[in-house]
Formats: sequence, C-alpha cells, structure tokens
Amino acid sequence: MTWLRKGLIIAAGAALAAAAGLSFFHSRNLKEPVVLGPGVTRVARLGDTFPGLRRSVNDCRIYFLEGRRPGGTMLILGGTHPEEPAGRLAAWLLAENAVVEQGRLLVVLSANRSGTTVTRLGGAYPPDFSIKTPWGGQTFRMGDRWTNPLDQWPDPEVYIHFPSRQELAYVDIRNLNRAWPGRANGTLTEKTCYAFTRLIEKEKVDMVIDLHEAELQYPVISVIVAHEKGQDIASLASMMIEGYEGFRIGVERSPRALHGLSHREIGDHTRAASLLVETPEPFLDATRGRTDGRLLLTGQDEFVVKAGRRGLLFEKIDEKGWPIDVRVGRHCSTLLQIFQVWSDEKSDLAVSVSGLPHYGEIIKKTTGFFLRNPKAADPRRVVYE
Repeated sequence: MTWLRKGLIIAAGAALAAAAGLSFFHSRNLKEPVVLGPGVTRVARLGDTFPGLRRSVNDCRIYFLEGRRPGGTMLILGGTHPEEPAGRLAAWLLAENAVVEQGRLLVVLSANRSGTTVTRLGGAYPPDFSIKTPWGGQTFRMGDRWTNPLDQWPDPEVYIHFPSRQELAYVDIRNLNRAWPGRANGTLTEKTCYAFTRLIEKEKVDMVIDLHEAELQYPVISVIVAHEKGQDIASLASMMIEGYEGFRIGVERSPRALHGLSHREIGDHTRAASLLVETPEPFLDATRGRTDGRLLLTGQDEFVVKAGRRGLLFEKIDEKGWPIDVRVGRHCSTLLQIFQVWSDEKSDLAVSVSGLPHYGEIIKKTTGFFLRNPKAADPRRVVYE
C-alpha cells in the first residue's frame, strides 16, 4: 500500500508538471497575427541591423511605413515592458491602420519579445488576454516587465549599467528600459538596446517614442517624459492634447542622473530626440485585488479605489476604472499630437500620418474595432509576432 500511495503521488505530480509545462509552452509560443495595413511598405528584423541578435528570441519585427514625400523619421516602441499592453496595442493599431503621407514611421510591437513569453513570477498574471472584435476576437500574450529568465540568466547581485557604471537593482539587468544604450557583447537585453541604438543611427531616426503604462502608486504617470532635445515638442503636444483630445497629460524632464532609460540614453547617445509616454494601469498596483484578465481590460479594482480615497495614488480613479480602450486611446492621440506638433515646428522633417484612430474614436468604437481580421486578409499581408 505504501508503494502504491507513493506511485500515485508521483503520477499525480508528473501529470501536474506535464500540464504546467504544456501551458508554459503554449504561452511562450502563442502566435499573434498582424495584418499589414495599407501604410506598411516593408517589414524588417532587428537582427538585420545587428547580426549579434539575429535568429534570437529578440530578433523582433520592424514595420516600415514610408510616405511618398520625404520628411523626418520616427521610431515607435511598443512592448518595452510587455505587461503594459496599451503600448503594444497602440503600436498594433499603427501597423494595421496608419498611412504615412510624408516622412517615415518605424513601428515595433515587441521591443522585448522575450518579455512577452513569460508572466511575472509570483504575480498570478493570466498567460494571455483577448480583445473583442467585430469578427470575434484576438488573443495576445500577457508578458512581463523583464526579459524571460529562460533567455537570460542568472542575474547578478548588483547590476552595473554600461557605460555609466551606475549601480541599479539586480533584476533590472533584464529590463529593456534600464539597459540603453546597450552593448554588443552584453546580455540579451543589452544587445537588444544596442541593436535599437544602431537602428536609430542607420535609419537616421529623428525622434523615438517609447510607449508605457504605470501603476497609479507611481509618481511618473499620465505624463510625457522628455529628453532636452524633445522638451519643446512634448510641452506643445501636452497643450494640444488638453485642448483637442479631451484628457490631460503632463510633461516631465528626463533626469540626467538616472541611467539606462530610453528617454535619457537615446537622447544622449544618438542623433534622435527621445520621449516616453505613460498611461495609468491599475493592474500593476500593489494594492490590487485579483490579478486577472478582467482587471487588465477594465482597469476596475475596489482596492485601488480605496487606496485613492486615502491619498495613496498619483492619479485619480473611481468605479469606472481605467479601461483598455481609454489607455490605448490616450496613447494614439498622444502620438497623433506629437506628429502634428513636430511637423508644424520642423516642416522639412514633417511626419504626416492618417488612419490612426483618435482617443474619441477608440472610446466610441473600442480598440477591437480597429484590429483587422487575419482570416479575411491576404495571407501575404499577415505576419506573426
């Protein structure tokens, strides 16, 4: 009986391990279809710029949207932190809907693709989430803030940023927004930043916009963080957003003494100006309740609301929460206003974009309305993230 009991326990453990393994494998390899919109002229790989990244998990796709008239070039980064899905979804809408009349856009949906293949350890995140669409729905990988430890391990006791030598938290060695400008012989995360840095120089990018979300207990929220090179553009865009888009977004200057962040290092180490945009995401707050797909999409949580009543938050929240459509819409309208202000101020480097929905349109029709059905599209115009 003892051996039988032990055998049953071993068999049950093996079955659980197999089920968990299959779930992890499915999550890591979930295919996310992208229907190339009318504005996408070509698709490249990050490894084309830096062979040291070629055929790795972070050899992500770069979607080129090129206008007929010459102008400036902007790089849009979605998925720097894949647990912040509004940035990825806003970039998705660009790739599937936007048309560039003048200048160029380089759009990245999965800047840290490795980070999309894992969820936060101990965070009880859902492995994926689905956006409702008129044709059914589309499922996306959930993702984490950091590179998957299966792809980069172990972490050091202290992370020494290159080249500043600043000491940062050990886990941030896998944080794409703490590894800029990167280095060719570094970790996977550093190599990824290095490849983007080379891409910026090779393609003569004039401005980089990094799309993020933040917990409401974090002071840098509902804001554009701007390097000195982009301060005027960010300030003007902030005023235009408040006047025309129906919401407010502030501006903060990138701190000179904090290294590794895109809004600091890109401006310091490349020709480009650099901005980082934050929207509120209650899903990330430490005071949250159940961490599930509902919270991710609705942004509604009674515990975060209670924290707000006690003055513990840096952004307002009520029972309506911060739904995904609000967050994606804010990113899209912020991008459109930055494009417009940039073009007004620098006519010789204009980036003129149409087709990307505004905040009000996304609130009215939902994010899913603007996602394209891959089954109804020309297979030659469908790729997978």
